[in-house]
Amino acid sequence: GTIHLRNLSAHPATTEEEALNLLFLGDTTRHTSETPMNLASSRSHCIFTVFITATKVGTDIIRRSKVHLVDLAGSERVYKTNAGGELLKESKYINKSLHFLEMVIVALQERSKGKDRLHIPYRNSMMTSVLRDSLGGNCKTSMIATMNPDRKQLDESLSTCRFAQRVACVSNAVKVNEEVDPQLVIRRLKQEVAQLREELALAKGADEVEVEVSEETKAFLQEKVRHYAEGK
Repeated sequence: GTIHLRNLSAHPATTEEEALNLLFLGDTTRHTSETPMNLASSRSHCIFTVFITATKVGTDIIRRSKVHLVDLAGSERVYKTNAGGELLKESKYINKSLHFLEMVIVALQERSKGKDRLHIPYRNSMMTSVLRDSLGGNCKTSMIATMNPDRKQLDESLSTCRFAQRVACVSNAVKVNEEVDPQLVIRRLKQEVAQLREELALAKGADEVEVEVSEETKAFLQEKVRHYAEGK
């Protein structure tokens, strides 16, 4: 697309198993650490993106879609975790990126309410830049919020509920992403022209009908002839 990220790669997956293997591979590189509140705390957000392309047989129309699966690292109150050193630095980055995400959600919510809000701060962070086409606009957005039932964590639970409520208020305009593939159109038209030439030659009573053969077909036939000549 229009965003380039260092060390990010995209791989073709023809089966569900291949896609899951890529998901597990990405999960192994995710950074986790032990904190005073969590034995396996996520120290980074995780985004798994699936690009899907579908074409109906016999048509020139291609349908494209994209699925973002996002696992956000939870916000942390430093005075509760008593984090220090590298953990404190990571907590600051996590809270900062979540704050930028909330700024985008608030801006989209204001736009949904009819307020004159032209600028949406997607560029404030890498995460909001990547998720730009999944927040507002032509997309469906679902959020699952997890909360701690402990009474001591009531402030965090209320904050999470408010954030989820803001996300729910964002309105999207969903439409199917369909486009005509020019390569498929060209291929189909070439086949039709070749077929019409054959029919025209037969109608004229020509003894010999010239048929265009692709280079791939020529190579295939030459290989068959060589195998026959070699006695295989």
